[in-house]
Amino acid sequence: MSEDHHTARFDWRPRLKAASLHLALSALVAVLAALLVFAIWYPYPYRQISGGRDLFLLVVTVDVIMGPLITFAVFNRAKPRAELRRDLAVVGLLQLTALAYGLWTVHLARPVHMVFEYDRFRVVHQVEIPEELLGLAPPGIPISPVLGPTLLTLRPFRDTREDTEYTMAALQGLPLSARPDLWQSYQAGIPQVLQAAKPVSQLRSRFPQRAAEIDAALQRAGRGAAQASYLPLVARKAEGWTVLLDARTAEVIGYLPLDSF
Repeated sequence: MSEDHHTARFDWRPRLKAASLHLALSALVAVLAALLVFAIWYPYPYRQISGGRDLFLLVVTVDVIMGPLITFAVFNRAKPRAELRRDLAVVGLLQLTALAYGLWTVHLARPVHMVFEYDRFRVVHQVEIPEELLGLAPPGIPISPVLGPTLLTLRPFRDTREDTEYTMAALQGLPLSARPDLWQSYQAGIPQVLQAAKPVSQLRSRFPQRAAEIDAALQRAGRGAAQASYLPLVARKAEGWTVLLDARTAEVIGYLPLDSF
């Protein structure tokens, strides 16, 4: 083997250039995927409440790093052009397949509704809804909204039997909010939301060390403490959250990373 051929085979500079180009393209694809995930599937605050940020970063980081590393390993100008193109095409196809699978996983785990559950809000994720109940959603309420999570409330139980049955199922792991047959529009449950909500003044009294944070959230919402109320929020993450509401209309005006149970 000639010295020139030996040098071309092991010259790392073309490999680094190819890997850098691959990294730039991968980063661009990751940015586009992030727009989809965080603008539609996991808008604020769901990217934190539902763990969307961590899940997406895990998927994308592995995908973005592994693709360029494999390109660095397989790129070799000494290879015939057709063979080199084939190798790079295989790397790109594998990377896109892995990214598509990862995004599909993120999509299945995404939040679909934030539901008022009689005395609290609960975020419902698509994977939490049993398949046998998917056809029981009321007309006009989609199981999986295209443009991100929507607000819903739960209708009252029809009778004692339903109350007992559904409550026992909830104790065994099926949240009431994950039952489409209990869903109703947010507008229909506003009186119950207003009745259950507590004055923000109580929240400030309970958490005086967080008073500045609470006031800042109210200021962003354009409300004073007397105009706002709150309810606790249950989601996938262990940390508790709080939903701020307009005390007159029950409109959601803000969120706080504060466990208000």
